Amino acid sequence: MVTFQKHEVGIGGRRFVASVFTVGLVGLLAAGCGENKGAGVAAGAAPPAMPVQVQVVESRQITNSTEYLSIVKSRHSATINPQVEGQVTKIFVKSGDRVTAGTPLLQIDPLKQQASVNSQEAARVAQEASVRMAKINLERAQALNEAKVISRSDFDNAQTNYDSAVAQLKSLEQQVQQQQVELHYYRVSAPMAGIVGDIPVHIGDRVTVSTLLTSVDEPGALEVYIYVPASRAGELRVGLPVKLLDESGTVRTDSKITFVSPQADMDTQTILAKAEIPNANAKLRISQQVRAQVDWGTRQGAVVPVLAVQRINGEYFVFVATNEEKGSVARQRLVKLGEITGNDYAVLDGVKAGDHLIISGTQFLQDGAPVMEQIKESSAGAAATSSTKTK
Repeated sequence: MVTFQKHEVGIGGRRFVASVFTVGLVGLLAAGCGENKGAGVAAGAAPPAMPVQVQVVESRQITNSTEYLSIVKSRHSATINPQVEGQVTKIFVKSGDRVTAGTPLLQIDPLKQQASVNSQEAARVAQEASVRMAKINLERAQALNEAKVISRSDFDNAQTNYDSAVAQLKSLEQQVQQQQVELHYYRVSAPMAGIVGDIPVHIGDRVTVSTLLTSVDEPGALEVYIYVPASRAGELRVGLPVKLLDESGTVRTDSKITFVSPQADMDTQTILAKAEIPNANAKLRISQQVRAQVDWGTRQGAVVPVLAVQRINGEYFVFVATNEEKGSVARQRLVKLGEITGNDYAVLDGVKAGDHLIISGTQFLQDGAPVMEQIKESSAGAAATSSTKTK
């Protein structure tokens, strides 16, 4: 309550009129106390429960698998290297051509080798003349020896000269044959039917026996080369399932490991594993990189959605709704996760089947915050319900 009064005051013989406001302090103080009391009650009250969606953690059959970047190669592939040195003079095919066994691929300059063959052939012809002459001398010596005109020693010398000439002729014939065979190496042919690969050489290039000319790959028969870390050598075995995945993660084809190398690569510390893959539609190409998923086995375990997981300082956490004395509260749990299967993480530790996992509003939650649970049906349960309704 406020009142207004006037008073006359005498100061130094003069009179002044003073206005005084009288404030009802009692009322103001009472009002102030009332407000402080109300604020104290509001501060002491528990915060309201936050509505959150909760999903009951399921136990599923989890496949323990790992993806590796692998290389597609032909099961029947021939790498073509020359067997002789020389200059490339002709290329009869181009990359992608289909060839049969014996089809000419490249020609290496054969002139020098042809000259060697001609030289050896001339020497052989000359030696044939020497053999004929030695045979005539032997026949003459034999007749004279029978007539007792020459000694036995002269006859033996004629026989020796003939035998030596014949032996030398055979040696030259073998050399000519060898040179002719080597002459065939100057024309490079396909060793089998297939598709010609890349041809990195050009006409005019000089090649050696270590130069890669091209390759011939048999179509359809492919296998994938998977390089598995040596740390998993104990788990790697023939028969493990392998899935080839496309860019979106969809399974392209299924296979199994057919070969495991008995030793690890010293440089990469990996073990080579191979798996045969069908390629009837020719969707895969030789030397193509693909994603190969190796399935190591299955186990029963809990799974949680990827979006419900938070990563803090390199550790993974989830919020779980638990019933306590004050009601349902959110508790933050440290979890150990395995591989991702679809949209879920496989849980190794921290959460078990039946726990109420909070899947919404986790960014606003704190440990111990009260929550109001809204149970969300899992995808598996929804599918089962849908199936039941269909029946």
